[in-house]
Formats: sequence, structure tokens, C-alpha cells
Amino acid sequence: MQITIRKAQKKDCSAMFTLINELAEYEKAPQEVTVSMDHFIESGFGEKPVWEAIVAETEENGQLQVKGFALWYIRYSTWKGCRMYLEDIIVTKNMRGHGLGSLLMDSLIRIAKEKKFSGIVWQVLNWNEPAIHFYEKYHATFDDEWINCSLAI
Repeated sequence: MQITIRKAQKKDCSAMFTLINELAEYEKAPQEVTVSMDHFIESGFGEKPVWEAIVAETEENGQLQVKGFALWYIRYSTWKGCRMYLEDIIVTKNMRGHGLGSLLMDSLIRIAKEKKFSGIVWQVLNWNEPAIHFYEKYHATFDDEWINCSLAI
């Protein structure tokens, strides 16, 4: 199977949005996806984009189809400087185990190095064993000291 990793384009947003909803279903929180497609597109491809993404695509019946993506943005640490914050790495269910996640993660590492970021940070749910094992392969450290906080406005 031919897998291509490339920078996301505006035309990919519909497929990416489908994957976002698939992830929300997997995490048993479909009601938490409240962003509109218009806002999603504007946030990535508008006048002042706040996120970047790469996609993994395969060819099916002569058509290229997005089967996974990784979305990130810059996080600034007063201790570490610029870091890549990996918001999501998503591979559609029927393509898991085919190497797409590894290709996406390897590409993210390369991008972070090219941009001279001090590292990559992300979150993973404590019950998501497949994801935890995936990140362990990269020798990621897991921090049980910090508590996630959020404030809806």
C-alpha cells in the first residue's frame, strides 16, 4: 500500500473533520465536538492560521483519500521555549496497524527539528492503552504530576 504524508490543504478539511468526529466517538465524547467546519477551516487556512497539519493519504480505486492526520500548533514554555503541541494524531479505525501513525509521528519529529523546537508535547487519555503503547515506542515520558485544567468562555 502506498502511503503519502504531506502538508494538509484546505481541501482536506472535510476528511479531517470526519476523522475528528470518529475520534470523538472512540473517546465516548461525540457531544464535545462543537467547533463548526467554517471555524475549523478559518483557524487553519484563514488570514491568521493558528494550527498546521499533515495528512496521511492512500490511493483507493484511483482516488487519493485522507486516512489520518496530525494537527499541531506552537506552544511557548517559559522554561523550554517554543515547543510543538500535538493536538491530535488520528488514523481511521480500519487503517490502524498499517504504519500511518508512525509515519505521521516521524514526520512531526522531523518538522519539530527543522523548526528548532525544544520538543513535542501532547496529552493522552489514561485508558487509551493502544495510544500509550504507541508513544512508549518513541520513549515518551508520561507526567502524572500535572492536572489538566480548562475554562469554557
